[in-house]
Amino acid sequence: MTGYHEPVLLRESVDALVTDPEGIYVDVTFGGGGHSREILNRLGKKGKLIAFDQDADAIKNKIDDKRFMLIRSNFRYMKNFLRYHNFIPVTGVLADLGVSSHQIDTAERGFSTRFDSALDMRMNDLAESDAEKIINEYPEEKLTALFREYSDLREAKNLAKKIVRHRAEKRISSTGELMEILKTETNRGHEFQFYAKVFQALRIEVNREPDALKALLTQCGDVIAEKGRLVVISYHSVEDRLVKNFIAAGNFSGEVERDAIFGQPAGTIFISLNKKPVASSDEEIEKNTRARSARMRVAERTHN
Repeated sequence: MTGYHEPVLLRESVDALVTDPEGIYVDVTFGGGGHSREILNRLGKKGKLIAFDQDADAIKNKIDDKRFMLIRSNFRYMKNFLRYHNFIPVTGVLADLGVSSHQIDTAERGFSTRFDSALDMRMNDLAESDAEKIINEYPEEKLTALFREYSDLREAKNLAKKIVRHRAEKRISSTGELMEILKTETNRGHEFQFYAKVFQALRIEVNREPDALKALLTQCGDVIAEKGRLVVISYHSVEDRLVKNFIAAGNFSGEVERDAIFGQPAGTIFISLNKKPVASSDEEIEKNTRARSARMRVAERTHN
């Protein structure tokens, strides 16, 4: 399991999640099973854990435990599966939104800047769209928008122009080709950070991550019991902003709606349990550098 993926904020997230050893919990990002195993360690005989993952490789890590169920699906369909199996309401939901170490380290998946591989970046190998399709078929304006929105790249417009110009002569088919095309936009000594941002933007778009996260958060209000917990670990500002706004305002704009009569906040269904997101310790980052950007938010379901 550890070789597949090192779970981030393991103790902190499970401490926040598990409030009842006999409760029903959901791990919507199973991966290598690190968080799931720790949750099961905290559960009693009547406790249940339902996990989701859309990656076929992750399904191979299934845990042999009668209290555990693993579903191969994107977590955007969580509510449908929980309803089908009669698991609503649940006591808590955990989401670790990071890419697994296994996905990054598997060259042919196309997630890493370390390998010259196919432009794939799909977390679900059954999905139709991949990074190659986006790079070669998106109009210049749409490429500019995704680089700007998902990675805050100041060079977004130039990147899109270069891509469109090169693909007019030859289809761009590998990560190595893409990096070669964009290398003149990098600053010396910061090449890794630049390419990482480019790849991040493409990965987010390929997997429609913001849409899936919005669907998950909205469903959490319907499936989590009163006093149940929502624990989300995010790795970039787009995700963290969505989680923060949803917890604070019950929507994704962050604008708190007020009751017309009493002036009280309307639409909020969670109470934040940490004023600032929890970050990884220096000790954890030293052991696992991918934990550096992790930010964890914890909320409790209200009676509304």
